[in-house]
Amino acid sequence: MAPTKWFAVALASCLSGAVLAAPTASSDNLIVKRAGINDAATGFASQNGGTTGGAGGTTTTVSSYAAFTAAVKGDAKKVVVVSGTITQTADQARVGSNTSIIGKDSNAKLVNFGVLVKGVSNVIVRNLGISKVLAANGDAIGIQKSTNVWVDHCDVSSDRDHNKDYYDGLIDITHAADYITVSNSYIHDHWKASLIGHSDKNGAEDTGHLHVTQNNNHWKNIHSRTPSIRFGTGHIYNSYFEVDDGINTRDGAQVRVESNVFSGSTKPLYSTDAGYAVERDNDFGAGANAALAGTLKSVPYSYSLLGSKNVQSAVVGSAGQTLKF
Repeated sequence: MAPTKWFAVALASCLSGAVLAAPTASSDNLIVKRAGINDAATGFASQNGGTTGGAGGTTTTVSSYAAFTAAVKGDAKKVVVVSGTITQTADQARVGSNTSIIGKDSNAKLVNFGVLVKGVSNVIVRNLGISKVLAANGDAIGIQKSTNVWVDHCDVSSDRDHNKDYYDGLIDITHAADYITVSNSYIHDHWKASLIGHSDKNGAEDTGHLHVTQNNNHWKNIHSRTPSIRFGTGHIYNSYFEVDDGINTRDGAQVRVESNVFSGSTKPLYSTDAGYAVERDNDFGAGANAALAGTLKSVPYSYSLLGSKNVQSAVVGSAGQTLKF
């Protein structure tokens, strides 16, 4: 296989977590590992003992609100497979430790309610669509006081037809949550998308926590918080941003920003109240880096960069619910 053809296939495959074997001189055949229910997390969620969710536990397939909320409770190992669309105007469903919530395919959606990962550990949410969760009912995905959480290949959204407070966050990571990864997801059509650290006054609880990776995501039609990070340590790479405001590093946060592309934003990366960033190989489009120079020169895990020239073609259409289990 020609090197350029191999490189293009490798780029597309890495977005889904696939492991791609090197081509041999005698064959163009590629050996690809399909995404599986028992996949383990990457990024910061791979640290602190790793994140495996409910791997090895019972598997339950659900297609109703009552069945879903019952299945995700408790701390025993479990895999909950969502089949089809579940619509219910309700508070977030509380998720127990050692849980994997897996969308069976691109039709697996939660409408008008989200999930709350609070005070637990070792949770995976993959290949799931969540939309239009009213502010009174919480975030689409809320992660609080929890460790080792992996959100992957999800599609989260609302709309911008209502005022900015009609919906809450899409993926909010708060109250000293730690070792979190959000990857390969489509985050779109929303006012204020993703908080990491909820308040300027919460430094006593948050400082030393909030280690968060966000990679290979497609952010589209978002006004702000893409993300907004306070006090924590963030690594944001290989992502395509079609947003108004970009990455806001705040209140002493240290963020590493690399191999990203911003389209249409005049504030792609900026500081508030002494937040810091290290950036390299980003295409800031019409904007520029306005963040204070940071110190996060490395992270404690391996990862692969697409290169900013390749991000748009590799991420758009691949981020979101593109898996099938």
